[in-house]
Amino acid sequence: MNLIIKYKLTIIGVIVGSVAGYAYYHFVGCASGTCPITSKPLNSSLYGALMGGILFSSFKKENSKTK
Repeated sequence: MNLIIKYKLTIIGVIVGSVAGYAYYHFVGCASGTCPITSKPLNSSLYGALMGGILFSSFKKENSKTK
């Protein structure tokens, strides 16, 4: 349970990113089918999850202890 609390921003980012990636596939997509990321919903969702996780984890506050 502590792991979920510790990484909650990253988990939220992964969820939001995957939904946004699928939405991009659904509404924009790739007409020719040759686009490596947006041609399949799984690829688009995984890429969005990765980008969302990276983006949201960058807002995490670091606890730095200085002497």
